[in-house]
Amino acid sequence: MNEQTCGRYLVDLGRLLKEQALNAKREAKLATDPDKAFQNGKLLAYHEIVSLMQQQAKVFGLPLNSIGLEDINPETDLL
Repeated sequence: MNEQTCGRYLVDLGRLLKEQALNAKREAKLATDPDKAFQNGKLLAYHEIVSLMQQQAKVFGLPLNSIGLEDINPETDLL
């Protein structure tokens, strides 16, 4: 596996996670009891994953667009 393949993997993974996280937010907003707690927990998990990926990208000096997460803010978009 080469560096280019790893880069494409990261961008694709980030975009898929972002899409799923935003879907989880919509599902949480529409959920009613007893499903509401589960959907809120799912949204919180996506918040943690996206936050961690963004933090680690910064630690490694990677721009957020290199992992497909440049246009999402977990604190405002996923809470």
